[in-house]
Amino acid sequence: MGPGALSTTLAALRLPTHPNLLIGLDVSDDAAVYQINDQQAIVQTVDFFPPIVDDPYTYGAIAAANSLSDVYAMGARPILALAIAAFPENLGRDVIAAILQGGADKVAEAGAVIAGGHTVVDDEPKYGLCVTGLIEPHKVTAKANAQPGDVLLLTKPLGTGVITTAIKRGVGDGAHLDAAIASMLRLNKVAAELAQTVEVHSATDITGFGMLGHAAEVARNSGVGLRIDAGVLPLLPGALDYAARGIVPGGLGRNQAYFEQDGYVRYAANVDPARKLLLFDPQTSGGLFVVLPPAAAAELEQRYAAANQPCWRVGEVIADPRIEVV
Repeated sequence: MGPGALSTTLAALRLPTHPNLLIGLDVSDDAAVYQINDQQAIVQTVDFFPPIVDDPYTYGAIAAANSLSDVYAMGARPILALAIAAFPENLGRDVIAAILQGGADKVAEAGAVIAGGHTVVDDEPKYGLCVTGLIEPHKVTAKANAQPGDVLLLTKPLGTGVITTAIKRGVGDGAHLDAAIASMLRLNKVAAELAQTVEVHSATDITGFGMLGHAAEVARNSGVGLRIDAGVLPLLPGALDYAARGIVPGGLGRNQAYFEQDGYVRYAANVDPARKLLLFDPQTSGGLFVVLPPAAAAELEQRYAAANQPCWRVGEVIADPRIEVV
């Protein structure tokens, strides 16, 4: 669902709560957090989607990496996953096994295990995970603590949505898809673990609402604004060209319409229109968006560099509760 439809639907719900539920549906965050005791809380999330690549094993691995990402965004360590799948009755058992194996191998890479799951019959394949992680309650990196002067870091380039759309339309370059797949397959494990070694105020992962959409959730939950430098945004090879040609997924337009309403986003006159679109490009298994004080940002950048973990400074937190794109 797009951000507008989802927000309207959730607003109509009446849900019970509990004192131990530290983060639930009352705020827009990446995962639920439930405190078990003074030292431990569980972080739980679920995600699944239809194939975005042809190879079944790769599809399963990407879907698993995407599902795990919400746990990493909260600062937690994934420990357990349950598979969620829908497959056509005529889909080959070898294809199904490859999807499931891709997911299981990616979960193992994260240091967690798949312990079960559920399947249904559906004409369109779908696969994903319900993931459970552990964290100390005071270490949760929610979307609610960004402060003016904080630095914005991004750990993966943008463009998976426009690139996979170009491939589906038969106009994409295979080399561009290979680069996008490599990015989607990379876990946010290292990025998250190193972020836990410094003072982080907020964090999220960039997925279906695009970079600006998820950044906006951080800003709104924190009561602040953001200044994003579109000129330094990291982009996957080919992404800028596809966006300039109008080769974009449908979700991009829904994201843009929702987050631009009421003048919430202001653009400098010289912002490239294609880069403007890529701010809203729905990402699959995107990077972490980390919000932290300048000194901590400099320290984390050094640690990322030492670990060969990519990282880009893409802006800063401002007091004016809107988003400026320069």
